[in-house]
Amino acid sequence: MAAARRFQSTVPYYIRYRTRYPQALLDEVAGALGVDGGGRLLDLGCGPGFLAIGLAPHFEAVVAMDPEPEMIAAAEAEAAAAGLTLTLVSGGSDDLGPHLGSFRLVTMGRSFHWMARDRTLAALDALVIPGGAIGLFAIDHQDTSENAWRATFTAIRDRYTPPSLRRRWSDEEPHEAVLARSVFSVVHRLTYTWRQRVSIDDLAGRMLSMSVTAPTALGERRGKLEAELREALAPYATGGLVEEVLEAEALLAERPGS
Repeated sequence: MAAARRFQSTVPYYIRYRTRYPQALLDEVAGALGVDGGGRLLDLGCGPGFLAIGLAPHFEAVVAMDPEPEMIAAAEAEAAAAGLTLTLVSGGSDDLGPHLGSFRLVTMGRSFHWMARDRTLAALDALVIPGGAIGLFAIDHQDTSENAWRATFTAIRDRYTPPSLRRRWSDEEPHEAVLARSVFSVVHRLTYTWRQRVSIDDLAGRMLSMSVTAPTALGERRGKLEAELREALAPYATGGLVEEVLEAEALLAERPGS
């Protein structure tokens, strides 16, 4: 997984400011797959364990895997705070193999785009049991008037992002197309939409949770970015808060005939 060490300095911001997946969506995913408390889950590129922890009650055992040591430590702490025990594995998609065992579901939350996607799905074919599935999760903003501030936020982020990464994202093939040519070619999309109000400080923290604008990536430019962001978003705030409409998505991919 090419993202190794990109997130080293983001961990405290990721835990505090990243939007978490709605539990209602995670429960719906488990219901759609007919998971009843048995089987094993692999959360690949787990970060601080948001998916692993949210889905853990539906599985007998959960393996959380990430190449970033600080993220593994954060996942362990988050799981302990939730009263859960995860099997934590250091590694990424290039480290997939039979030593991990077999799984009813393999999840990836905002991590699949960092991987060699075709090769990862081929490797997972050997680990996902018959009737099992892949779950790709993401959270994005809907195209609504409440989210008008997003264009400003994104423009500032992009100005501080290396051009090579901006080109990579714009040219990236959709996940659905990659899944369609894999063994996990039957795809179902589940969504959950909600609105919330967040402070500009929260949005500055969210910016620092991203790999391209991580504290170590910004270096001495961090103060300039934060000041620019706060000034640019101020007109969108009411009572110090900015409104946003979010959509969480789960792409559930299964083998034909599952």
